[in-house]
Amino acid sequence: MEQTLAPAAKDEEEVLELDELWSFVYEKQRKRWIWLALSRRTRQVVAYAIGNRGEETCRKLWERIPKSYRAEGIFYSDFWESYQKVFPEDRHQAVGKESGQTNHVERWNCTLRQRLGRFVRKTLSFSKSEEMHEVCLVLFLHYYNRLCL
Repeated sequence: MEQTLAPAAKDEEEVLELDELWSFVYEKQRKRWIWLALSRRTRQVVAYAIGNRGEETCRKLWERIPKSYRAEGIFYSDFWESYQKVFPEDRHQAVGKESGQTNHVERWNCTLRQRLGRFVRKTLSFSKSEEMHEVCLVLFLHYYNRLCL
């Protein structure tokens, strides 16, 4: 995913909120988890990964986060164990929803579900292929990130 804004200034902390949401391709038994990293400062999604809910997909998300964020960013996520295995312990913090540290990415998940029918849990609009599922997500990400500028 292309980074559209520069990282935070030297004296400013860059915070990424992490979360995952499930969707499916063709039938509900074929769940696909969408992992997201959202910049709190810009409200843009800076990285995503699609796969299962395991460590492998979490690692893919980590690798897609731009280097500048990986080097100095602070990461907030829920208590899902894959985050603790992949993200640096000194800069990652697992928090509950009541803390408010992941509010923006949680809200983004709702926006995605409201605007794209194929990401709603009970829907007649579903992706029939993995490729189309990802294409629709990427198109929406680019559209959404442009609106944040």
